[in-house]
Amino acid sequence: MTEVLAPSESDDGTTFPPPRPFQTQAHEALRQGFKNGHKNQVIMAPTGAGKTYLGMRICNEAMQKGKRAVFLCDRTTLIDQTSDVAEKYGLKDHGIIQANHWRRDPDQLLQIASVQTIAKRQFWPKMDVLVVDEAHTMYKAWTDYAVQTGAAVIGLSATPFSTGMGKIFSNLINATTMHDLTVSGVLVPMRIFSCTKPDMKGAETAGGEWTDKAAEERGMKIVGDVVTEWRRFAENRKTIVFGATIAHCKELAKQFIDQGVMAAVFTSETTKAERKMLLDEYRKNDSVLKILISVEALAKGFDVPDVGCVCDARPLRKSLSTAIQMWGRGLRSAPNKEDCYLLDFSGNIIRFAEDYSEIYFNGLDALDDGEKLDKKIRKDEDYELKGCPRCGYKPFAKRCMGCGYEKISQAITETLPGHMQEIFIGEGKNKKKLADNAQHLWHQVVTYAKFHSKPETQKGRAYHLYKKITGQDPMWQFSSAPQVEISRNVVNKITQLNMAWRKGMQK
Repeated sequence: MTEVLAPSESDDGTTFPPPRPFQTQAHEALRQGFKNGHKNQVIMAPTGAGKTYLGMRICNEAMQKGKRAVFLCDRTTLIDQTSDVAEKYGLKDHGIIQANHWRRDPDQLLQIASVQTIAKRQFWPKMDVLVVDEAHTMYKAWTDYAVQTGAAVIGLSATPFSTGMGKIFSNLINATTMHDLTVSGVLVPMRIFSCTKPDMKGAETAGGEWTDKAAEERGMKIVGDVVTEWRRFAENRKTIVFGATIAHCKELAKQFIDQGVMAAVFTSETTKAERKMLLDEYRKNDSVLKILISVEALAKGFDVPDVGCVCDARPLRKSLSTAIQMWGRGLRSAPNKEDCYLLDFSGNIIRFAEDYSEIYFNGLDALDDGEKLDKKIRKDEDYELKGCPRCGYKPFAKRCMGCGYEKISQAITETLPGHMQEIFIGEGKNKKKLADNAQHLWHQVVTYAKFHSKPETQKGRAYHLYKKITGQDPMWQFSSAPQVEISRNVVNKITQLNMAWRKGMQK
């Protein structure tokens, strides 16, 4: 379970909770980007990383310098929600750009608006900083402005994969990764169950993606299986189901209800009043509404932490970003929540296994990489038969999302002789494995140092721990080491070293 950080009032009157290390690092990277001449930058932050928190801190920093900031939502329905978050953080003095809104106050340094409102007005307020939430939704109203304005533009996105983002933003900042958030307890692990899937062979495509009509027709044939297999795997879990079309969603809801399971459809056709009623009930811990079913409406910005199951019944060939957004709806941690089940009725986790694993562990190196991932057509490859060699987790591509085991290519092994072997301590029966290889050990001691040392001593602590254990200097950079899970044997070894050091100091 992730630690809850209590907010405290700062000198400027705000009540932001203390930032987590990766949030501090992202903010510092943003500042450095501005120093390096990047006016427009995008922060890639997975579900659970606190994108709104980061955005509001950026706005507040601008306001403390007397500058004007605008926080732009990608939907009108999110304006009041974002305003409530600003209020919670102590940013009470803000205006809202929306016709007849009671909080309209153009004189405030912070303004909250939706891109739809801006598009209607065809007018932007004066600003020095523009923060664009869900920046992968490339509305012309803000993309044109971002290129022309002299204001700094900061995009926030879990999936900055959209075509053209590299022409608007010149710098990409990876705040953290899904793997790091899972290790730290902000997200929960995903357990994948491969279920009945529609036969998509020969299905109609447009632009390389299956058409909605084709996905609906094929998906309708397995609706009964979705209900049956959900009852088998996840009957007691609050669930989100993603269907191919609204008609598909309605049929899924009908079949769940016929089986005595309370379910409801939540789509673009759901009225504002109906949405509020459904969400108020669904958010309750003891909700009688067990299942919400959607095409896209629940895929972005929808956060109900105690969702314990996602059913993916929307087959895709290209849009990895859509798949990531769908699956992410169930990954937030909550009290007594140990994991999230992904019931794969689409084959998406198999088709996207390799690319999803790369994003899960490493994020993106460049915006162009994300764009390519959403253009790439995947073919059905039988990753299901390739469970992880160490723990059996499926699907397995290059690195296991269950235990972190990573295939090492022969070429790498030959390039770094002596550094790719597993690391053990002890002899005979007392021999205990510390790490898969030297670099894996380095990543573990860096992670330990970051969580157990002051910022100014972390780098030195990691260096000395590695040298004490291996007798060699580390050959990798501290700053680029990812946060990884620390094995029990490494923890025990570090504890022994700490105890020995304390005894030496006492003597």
